[in-house]
Amino acid sequence: MSIITLTTDYGLKDHFVGALKGKILSEHNEAKIIDISHDIDPFNVTEASFIISASYSSFPKGTVHLIGVDIERNKETQHIAIQWNDQYFICADNGILSILIQKIIPQKMVAINIHDRLLPDATDLDVFIKVACHLAKGGLLNVIGKEIEAIKEVTELQPIVAADSNSIKGYIIYIDHFGNAVSNITKKLFLDIAKARPYEIKFKNKDIKTIFAKYSDIGISELYPIKNYEGQKLAIFNEAGFLEIAIFRSNPNNVGSASSLLGLNYRDLITIEFKN
Repeated sequence: MSIITLTTDYGLKDHFVGALKGKILSEHNEAKIIDISHDIDPFNVTEASFIISASYSSFPKGTVHLIGVDIERNKETQHIAIQWNDQYFICADNGILSILIQKIIPQKMVAINIHDRLLPDATDLDVFIKVACHLAKGGLLNVIGKEIEAIKEVTELQPIVAADSNSIKGYIIYIDHFGNAVSNITKKLFLDIAKARPYEIKFKNKDIKTIFAKYSDIGISELYPIKNYEGQKLAIFNEAGFLEIAIFRSNPNNVGSASSLLGLNYRDLITIEFKN
């Protein structure tokens, strides 16, 4: 079974996603197409980077991930395909794969060079489809591109560790469906720097002194039912391993969320301070 996943900023109102799937099936009718998300904020490569990083590990080896966010090829941005952790990723070289390459060195990276082999009116997306289907059929990267040694990284939103290792400054990179605010501070980075020291998470003149293993761990007292803790702020490392600020069991549609109630939005600063 050949799996091709789709992550785009196309939304579902228009015809784009349906047409994309139709073109893939016309090229490779045995492909299994999986939607990861089509609701990425337009041109938001940082959000796309998080979504891919949080989801890729759920798929088997050999999966091809087509990432249709800010894909226009121009004099500053080429099209790339990489083999990473035995999966394939196709996107524009605009920093979308920054989070991945911080975790594991890619097995192989190529700059796609098949553009002149397609029809004159072929779009950037047509190039991605051709490459995705080629790889899904078991094709090799060096057939569709020239090997490269490095790709662009999004550096503006990388977490920063203080010179004395007494703090980590991170940023909110994603607001999920529940209004939870996800930062770019990973559990691994936190543990490496914390070294079991006490800490305090600070943001928007607020603070949190405990990171729970799961949401319901906020109900620490045996004297009160779990419902009594609804609406309280908390921090956890989510399933993708990123520090997340949430409001316990708060419906964002009628009560509010970490984003609306705590004022946390994309790019907002979050700091973890350690005590010696």
